Amino acid sequence: MATKITRERGRMFSTDNPRYKWVALSNTTLGMLMVTINSSIVLISLPAIFKGIDLNPLEPGNVSYLLWMLMGFILVTAVLTMTFGRLGDIYGRVKIYNMGFVIFTVGAIALVFDPLTSGQGAMWLIGWRVIQAVGGAMIFANSTAILTDAFPSDKRGMAIGINQIAAIAGSFLGLLIGGVLATIDWRAIFLVSVPFGILGTIWSFKSLHEVGQRNPGKVDIPGNVLFAVGLITLLTGITYGIQPYGTDSMGWLNPWVLGSIIGGIALLVIFVFVELHHRDPLFNVRLFAIKAFAWGNVAGLTAAISRGGLQFMLIIWLQGIWLPLHGFSYESTPLWAGIYLLPLTIGFLVSGPISGALSDKFGARTFAVGGLMLVAVTFVALLLIPVNFDYGIFAVLTFLNGVGSGMFAAPNRTAIMNSVPANQRGAASGMTGTFQNAGNSLSIGIFFSLMIAGLAATLPTAMYSGLTAHGLASDVANQVASTPPVGSLFAAFLGYNPIESILGPIGALDALSPANAAALTGQSFFPQLISDPFHSGLVIVFTVAAVLSVFGAIASFFAGGKYMHSETGAVKAVRSEPSNLSAELSDV
Repeated sequence: MATKITRERGRMFSTDNPRYKWVALSNTTLGMLMVTINSSIVLISLPAIFKGIDLNPLEPGNVSYLLWMLMGFILVTAVLTMTFGRLGDIYGRVKIYNMGFVIFTVGAIALVFDPLTSGQGAMWLIGWRVIQAVGGAMIFANSTAILTDAFPSDKRGMAIGINQIAAIAGSFLGLLIGGVLATIDWRAIFLVSVPFGILGTIWSFKSLHEVGQRNPGKVDIPGNVLFAVGLITLLTGITYGIQPYGTDSMGWLNPWVLGSIIGGIALLVIFVFVELHHRDPLFNVRLFAIKAFAWGNVAGLTAAISRGGLQFMLIIWLQGIWLPLHGFSYESTPLWAGIYLLPLTIGFLVSGPISGALSDKFGARTFAVGGLMLVAVTFVALLLIPVNFDYGIFAVLTFLNGVGSGMFAAPNRTAIMNSVPANQRGAASGMTGTFQNAGNSLSIGIFFSLMIAGLAATLPTAMYSGLTAHGLASDVANQVASTPPVGSLFAAFLGYNPIESILGPIGALDALSPANAAALTGQSFFPQLISDPFHSGLVIVFTVAAVLSVFGAIASFFAGGKYMHSETGAVKAVRSEPSNLSAELSDV
């Protein structure tokens, strides 16, 4: 009897068990949720982290620490996702995925026990966040491919839908979780990942098996080097473009920034040429001949850029203006920003699994196009409400934005994965993840730059008038008003009092009467001062985001209805009809 029970337990997670696909779904969903929560959890908790290591991130010499704490995890994940997807095709997707859980968990443990302070403490955190991102890239690259292997084609939309909703919802949940944990202890921000990492590691080694087709070959070293160096160079240049350069409010004319962007693009062009002529390429560029794959990835990239821009702008809007005007202290705004953004997350969680399941029957086009058009409409609507809005209207608009994003995400990813050969799923999943992560990274540089451009036109005059009206000397007020707007934006983003962070270090507050000093550093002066300039920047930002969403909808339309790759080398295009589904076979 004991032998029989042991044998049955051994079969519990076997690949021929009908429950195996649900085991794969639950494990990969945990992995994706854990990775994406960690990609955003520090955004909302940076004030607590920098206070914990005794570092002021707004001092000129410390801005690089701030940028790399923000960007390091996202950038590394974007760069390595495609590499680990291809390695999954060669050596086994589950093997690379499991290794990712181990590396991610080790990084999480090391982050908790940072023994250093100041700049050295920041470098410890940045370094281990990079290592953690390596593990995250392994998980991110292979989870969708593992699901595609485990589920039959008519159930993948639902499965990938749940997985993708966890992935993108994690970026929003990270804001809330980070805000809560930051009020307890900054180390808890990293500690929360440790038990889930250990559990996921044990579970993945115990339950997951290699069931997909491999694509044996040698590691494409030239392709890996060209892609990594090219993408790192490009994204780093864009990241540093938002820093002031000389007398300019941004660094886009900095020769190093221009050289990085041009050089990065050049290396990526060379990468494509090399891959077309390599026997075992890192990525089979010819997959872009499949229109569902090509247009689906274009739509995914534009959606990721607009979604990332929304996230950053809403945080600044809430923390820098709306919450202080409604009685919240600057120190408490990170937590409450996460809470007030819950409708966005709820909308995503509601629509994602439903649209994913329905896309199995009706195809991706209707949901992907409709979802991104709804997102575009909400961007326009957000421009029409006042900066000091009524929260009910804001909640409805952000909820609908989340619904639209959820309608798009799962069907789009399912259509992409269904359209590629089984032995290319790892590389395809890696490429799709690269587009998504690169979009998140690009959104920071693009939308911060657009917002700064809008503020630079109107904020200096408003700042000068407001400061002199409260007794600040004209020359000092002119000096402060000439400060690049990025400083005020970063202060608001971090939950610092922007005026206090600017005037305090130069001793300007000491020369004012207590009443004027209190007024300038109060909760209403800066929000009222920046409201009109911020709205000018917001018009630019959300207009671009709406245009990107419409472009993504157009790309989704061209991607087609429902595609299933057959192992004969063709793609089966299924067109949705009012009463039934008719299928036709067309060559790639």
